[in-house]
This record gives sequence, structure tokens and C-alpha cells, in this order.
Amino acid sequence: MALVVPEADTEGPLSLVTTALTRSAYGVSVTETTHPQHGDGATRSPEYRLFRNALRRQDLFHDPFAYRPLPPRRTDGPFVRRLPGRLPQYAQHLPHAVVGATALLALAVGSVSGGLPGGDVPALLSGILCALPVLATLVRPIGAFWLSLAVTPLVALINGDGLDWPWMPGAFVCHLAVLIVVALRTRPRTAVWMWALTCVYGFLSDVAFGGSYYYTNSGPMMVTSAFALLVVCLWHVRQTARQQVTAQQTVTAHERSRRTLLEERTNIARELHDVVAHHMSVVAIQAEAAPYRVENPPPELERAFATIRENAVAALTELRRVLGVVRAEDYEAPDAPQPTLADLDALLGNVRDAGLSVDKAVTGAVRELPPGVELSAYRIVQEALSNSLRHAPGATARVEISYVLGGLGLRIVNGPMPEPSLVKPSPGAGHGITGMRERVTMLNGEMTAGPTDDGGYEVAVFLPVTAPNEGDA
Repeated sequence: MALVVPEADTEGPLSLVTTALTRSAYGVSVTETTHPQHGDGATRSPEYRLFRNALRRQDLFHDPFAYRPLPPRRTDGPFVRRLPGRLPQYAQHLPHAVVGATALLALAVGSVSGGLPGGDVPALLSGILCALPVLATLVRPIGAFWLSLAVTPLVALINGDGLDWPWMPGAFVCHLAVLIVVALRTRPRTAVWMWALTCVYGFLSDVAFGGSYYYTNSGPMMVTSAFALLVVCLWHVRQTARQQVTAQQTVTAHERSRRTLLEERTNIARELHDVVAHHMSVVAIQAEAAPYRVENPPPELERAFATIRENAVAALTELRRVLGVVRAEDYEAPDAPQPTLADLDALLGNVRDAGLSVDKAVTGAVRELPPGVELSAYRIVQEALSNSLRHAPGATARVEISYVLGGLGLRIVNGPMPEPSLVKPSPGAGHGITGMRERVTMLNGEMTAGPTDDGGYEVAVFLPVTAPNEGDA
């Protein structure tokens, strides 16, 4: 059946929260308890507020005959989506079919179970009266409950010589079905209210009109309906808990993704610190030494170089301060310089020792690239090969480096994992692709990553590099 998500109940009167916030704003202790004053000046107890809250938001008394059609069943469930052909389309109307079949059952039981012959008009009318409330649950669920309570004595009057009281067999099936369907479509509190009103009706019927009947079935109705509604309420609780867990998992995954992204950016900033600091140090040293290379430099030139040096030193100071902010407590600065593409052969040797057969191919004229590009290219190859080791142990890999006119091209591809394999793939945390994309985005490059036709995986990257004469133009 379709689930109607109930609205959250108000935990307390709004005046309580407003008063507490106002008092805390003026320095009054927030532990002070205040109670709203009503027109008669009496202070209401928490029990009274709880009871009034339950009545104020009770679905049985608030617009009970509202039009609320039963929505189709979702077809993205684990079982429905596995059905062949057009069966998933038909499965979305399964709740309506179940309700219709239950209505036919109530019609049949109500027509043949009374003291009158099944073919008589009163017997047929009794069956129709038992089927109507069940069908009404498809469009007006709360109204169907009140209609079932109203139909129950009518069916008993029509079958005047029946042995069951106050629920004739047809009315018993009808009311029990209505309770279950309405409980499924509303909230658990509504189910409790329906069961309570059913108990009141059964008690009044037994006390006022049940004396002349040999047998009363109020007890079986109470026990059967209580068990059925308890199962429905537990189902509601389970569905609500599942929705909350799903929502929390979605939020957690989103936060984890954001945290991973920030961590990758922080790592990139740490690695690029040495590169930027080196360039700024060269600028400061050259600016300080430049005046001594010119004989009798004019004062304006000396002041200009002094200003350049001061700005370079200030930039270095700010750079170190920023690095101190993004550095983790357990971060240790590397002793060796940051790696470049010249160190790629050592990386491939380590990967081969770890069990991955990898080849390297270089095309184009090898030239020195900016340190940031060299470092990012090295890290991208390193992470791509690490992913191959984790996800495709025993496979073969190939690293292609292309020096082109406008930049650097990288292609790292691994084949499928051999079958059978003694080493199982590791799921990994999924952070490698994120880190590679961040490095490529930082350099305004392009990247594609995805499975290949033969079952392997490919990472293709292009890092643009502007020629010096293009920057001067």
C-alpha cells in the first residue's frame, strides 16, 4: 500500500519556546520553566497540553471526508523492477487490485452469511453495504472508517435473525479491512484512535442492544483488530526509521564527499607550496642582486628592485602563514623535493615490484614543463596506477605521455583482471578520481575516466601549457 508520511507533531506550545528564547536573550537562565496562560488564568498541566495537541491534529476529526486518492505503487523497488515485460507497469496498481479483491470478498460474505437467502434483495443490499466502505478507502480513507461504523448497525438490522452481534460476518470483514487500509494510509496515532472508537462502539452495542443475542463478537474484533493494527504500526515505525536512515546516509555521503574534496584541495595546496615558494624566492634574490649587475644604476631602478624584493618577501611570509592554516597537526614537511615526470621511471619500478605489469610510452619532444604541471602529472599517474593495483590486481597497465604543442597529454589504461585470480580487488574509498579531477581543474585541463570495452579502466588527461612567447604577446 502507498505510504502517507505523517506530519511531525509539535513538541510543545510555541509560546514556551518563544518565552525561553526571549528570557535567554535578556540574561535570564534558560532552565526557567514558564507556562502559557489561558483566558481563564489557569495554568494547564503537561498532560492537558498533550491531550489537546492530540485532538487538535487528529485526522479522524479534521476534514474526515477529504479526497485523498490512493497513489500508484512505486516501481523502483528491488522486486518490482526485476519483473519481466510490462509487469512493472501493472504492479503499480497492485494496491488498488488488493483493495478491490477485498471489497468483493466483503460483498460475497455479506450476501451469503446472513439469515436471509443469498439471492434475496436484502441479502444483496447487505453485501453492497459491506463492500462500499472498503472501496471508499481508495479515495476517502478517513471517511471510509466512519462509513464502516455507520454500515455495521444497518447490516445487523437487515440480518435481524443473525447469530452474530454487533458485527455480522460481512461487516466484520469490512470493518477489519477498513481499519488495516486506513492505518496503512495514515499515521499510527490514527490507528490507535480508530481502534479506541471501535472498542467504544462494541461496548455500547453489547450493553444497549446485545442482551437478546446468544453470541457477541466484540472480543474477537478487538483482539484481531488490535493485532492487525499493531503490525501496521510496527511497519510504519520501520518505514519511518528506514527513511530517516536513508536521509542520514545521504547527508553523510554528501558531507563525506565535501570533506574529501577539501582534503584533496588541501593536499594539493601543501604540495604546490614548495613550487610557489621556490619561484618567489628566486624573484626576491634576483631583485636584490639586479642593481649590482648594472654600473651606476639610477635611483629609480634601485627603488623599483627594492620594491619588488619587499613584495616577494611579503608574499613568501603570507604563503607560509596560509600553509600553516591548511597544514594538519600530524603533517610533516617532505625532506625531498616534489617529484616530477623525470621521477616516473622510479615510480613504475615500484609498481612493477608490487605486482602490476606496466609499460610506458612517450611521444613528442620531451621538454621541461612548469613545476606545477610536472607535479600534477606525476600525482595523476601515481593515483591511476594505485587504483589499478587496488581494483584490478594481476592486470596489465600502460602509461602514455604525449608532449604536444599546447600542453601535456596523459593516458593511463589497465586491462581486465585475470580470471581466476588469487588476489581479490580492494573496494577503496573512491577518493582517487576526486583528487585527479581537482588537479586537472586547478590547471584548467580536461579529464575523462571510465571503463573500457574489454573490462578495463582508462584515465585520459590533458594539461594545457602556455608557451612563454604566448604569455608575452
